[in-house]
Amino acid sequence: MEASEVKQKFLDFFVKKGHRIIPNASLVPENDSSALFISAGMHPLVPYLLGESYPLGKKLCGIQRCLRTDDIEYVGDGFHHTFFEMLGNWSLGSYWKSKAIKYSWEFLTKELQISPEKISVSCFAGDKNIPRDRESGRIWQAVGIPKKRIYFLGREENWWGPVGQTGPCGPDTEIFFDTGKPKCSSKCDVSCQCGKYIEIWNNVFMQYNKTAGGKYDPLKQRNVDTGMGLERITAVLNGFGDDDYRTNLFWPLIQKIEAITGKRYAHCRRSMRIVADHLRAAVFLIGDGVLPSNVEQGYILRRLLRRAAMKMRSLTGYLASASDFRMMAEQIMVIYREDYFKRSDSRKKIISVMAEEIDKFSQTLQKGLRRGGKIKDIDGQVAFDLYQSFGFPFEITQELAIQKGQKINRQEFDEKFEKHQRLSRKGAAKKFAGGLADHSKIVTRYHTATHLLHQALRDVLGSCVHQVGSNISAERMRFDFVYPRKLSAKQVRKVEAIVNEKIKENLPVKVETMSLVKAKKQGALAFFSQRYGEKVKVYSIGDYSKEVCGGPHVTSSGEIGNIKIIKEKAVGAGRRRIYAKFS
Repeated sequence: MEASEVKQKFLDFFVKKGHRIIPNASLVPENDSSALFISAGMHPLVPYLLGESYPLGKKLCGIQRCLRTDDIEYVGDGFHHTFFEMLGNWSLGSYWKSKAIKYSWEFLTKELQISPEKISVSCFAGDKNIPRDRESGRIWQAVGIPKKRIYFLGREENWWGPVGQTGPCGPDTEIFFDTGKPKCSSKCDVSCQCGKYIEIWNNVFMQYNKTAGGKYDPLKQRNVDTGMGLERITAVLNGFGDDDYRTNLFWPLIQKIEAITGKRYAHCRRSMRIVADHLRAAVFLIGDGVLPSNVEQGYILRRLLRRAAMKMRSLTGYLASASDFRMMAEQIMVIYREDYFKRSDSRKKIISVMAEEIDKFSQTLQKGLRRGGKIKDIDGQVAFDLYQSFGFPFEITQELAIQKGQKINRQEFDEKFEKHQRLSRKGAAKKFAGGLADHSKIVTRYHTATHLLHQALRDVLGSCVHQVGSNISAERMRFDFVYPRKLSAKQVRKVEAIVNEKIKENLPVKVETMSLVKAKKQGALAFFSQRYGEKVKVYSIGDYSKEVCGGPHVTSSGEIGNIKIIKEKAVGAGRRRIYAKFS
């Protein structure tokens, strides 16, 4: 069964169960500075999981592209990925554990025809704060799973959230497929990473709110959030066990890598998997508007491309050319053309960006090699410096050392590298400390202000202006828009004055739910059509601004407070960026 058939079966099944299909959002979160990427199917639904009403109702399903880097060191095995597609169904205060578990069981055993004997599950074992999730265990037994295949595990395996220090959280129940491999030991169970058990689906039951004081209060709206990785379930259904790279989502690309390198997958699995995984993620990131840089999303893209380039070098002995990367990127877009890459201009841009970055890296690599060649003694510190400055993996620096008749202390390099990783993880933890989709009062005020800024820009510069992105934190707001020229100081002041005038007028903020067609007929601004469902929310600020949006918003413009534009700059051909903060 090909991946496209799995996706269609999933959507059809849940539509029959009364769910509505939600759109597939961009990998880059909209109006959420607390996360670099969409990392789960529930991420675009955070406001609605917190209680805001969703235009399509309380029972939803969809397929969401996701990107995670926390498992990047595992990439190279058969089933960990940076980019993946997540199949999910959600209940926003509608059905609860019994229906969710029965839906999962029915879809796997009836629709996908997976043998019930191949399925095991895990549930939350409980701790001093939260009782054991016996309810889920009883439901699994009722549908047909014997006690011996129901495992109760701790928080690390069967608890979700909160994302930050506070917020919605709860136990989850995970579903595993038995690949048929022998157990690695007498203690082998579903928590083992030996490859016998592959997690294919997770049902999260958000039933608590963790407070700042560490208490777990029951939520008024209990939600179900499920996620099933498309790559894994496709591998399982096609008998590939724990090797997702044998599925039609990867195999044509693996064959292209074999053709370019002259090597066989059977002998170079790990390196080829990393190349395939990282390039696929890079293609999707560029497709969603991310460009290589040294900060945030652009930095992740750059690292993925460079890591793929170095793995290609390990396969061939030389750095693959931009032409080689173009062929691999084209193959990825062929695999995903129907769902994501139908437009030829988009495909050309992706190839152009990737080729340019690979050329730059080739030049950087040559500089690093020249610098390394001039260093008299290459030790662990030098190896780490070359890694940090030029992206050199240890193996390349080791080659330089061997040419000089020297040997690097690997332990010294590993210690430096581990310290660097700890600092990176600490920085990432700080980045995500606010949780997904910060809905504090100050962020809500900034978000509403973007609507006024959008309309003011159109008033001053013309209707050619339209939003292409935004990023909001508690410190400032960032607004990206299409416009061909730099704004004059006079234009910036005029835009700022209009925004503050509308804030001073204390205009009411109202919301209506309607079809996208009706919203556009009423004059609502809507420039992210691919992110909208059948029904949308339209926010009006008096008679001045009308825009399709998901929130959060204040109830009147006077709550926003005076805005000061602090910077305006270019961020690409025909794109401008404004930074503003409260004055």
